[in-house]
Amino acid sequence: MSTAAHGHDDHHAPFLAHHFEDHGHQFDSGKLGIWAFLGQELLFFSGLFCAYVIYRGNHPEIFLQGSHFLDVKWGAVNTCVLIFSSLTAAWSVRCAQLNNQKGLILTIALTIACAFGFMGIKYVEYSHKIHDGLLPGKYFNPSAQALEKAGLKVPAVNIDGSIVAEPAPAASEGGEVVQDTREPVNRRLHIFFSVYFMMTGLHGIHVVAGILVYAWLLKRALRGDFNSDYYGPIDFTALYWHLVDLVWIYLFPMLYLIH
Repeated sequence: MSTAAHGHDDHHAPFLAHHFEDHGHQFDSGKLGIWAFLGQELLFFSGLFCAYVIYRGNHPEIFLQGSHFLDVKWGAVNTCVLIFSSLTAAWSVRCAQLNNQKGLILTIALTIACAFGFMGIKYVEYSHKIHDGLLPGKYFNPSAQALEKAGLKVPAVNIDGSIVAEPAPAASEGGEVVQDTREPVNRRLHIFFSVYFMMTGLHGIHVVAGILVYAWLLKRALRGDFNSDYYGPIDFTALYWHLVDLVWIYLFPMLYLIH
């Protein structure tokens, strides 16, 4: 009896695994697998979101104060970059379905470029935080320049509980003493930056993983591996990328816009 009688003639098609009947069966199985993976990714991030809610509920003042140290402009630019990358990711799936090889290569390349742009902006933000001493835990030691920019003054109490001698009130030209009415830095502010670096850092790791996968897809697209019958890896990676974008869309207002 011929293989066609068993419906296995598609096994001669490239990139069709031997344990699948046809490309449709392979695609459906892969789609179920990626949704299961994304489900556990949601659970993974949910732990951090729960930590955010707990700390924010117990210490709302440190989150309001911490947001003054973040640059809303860069956060908004990164949000726009990721939203555009979601468009190019979805567009790449459509190009594969239509056998548009040039469009597929272009949209994958644009998605990678957006991801690099996002990480470049995060590098700038992280560099400023490290330079200004805005680090988590015991490493939190804000510089005078960072405090001035945020409209705050040196705290009366260090993170370890030791007392800090505040500077004497400055006197004006007329001899009148001018009191510093700025709010002091909360000694628990390091909690905010612990949450900030954990959430944005973990998200950044996912962006880097997406870059690596899309680089692999670009290599295969240049080789002509994808077509209207076989485009599962493009579709599955786009779903992953949409989740990465969705997580950032929540992180942006939670961290940058809470004031």
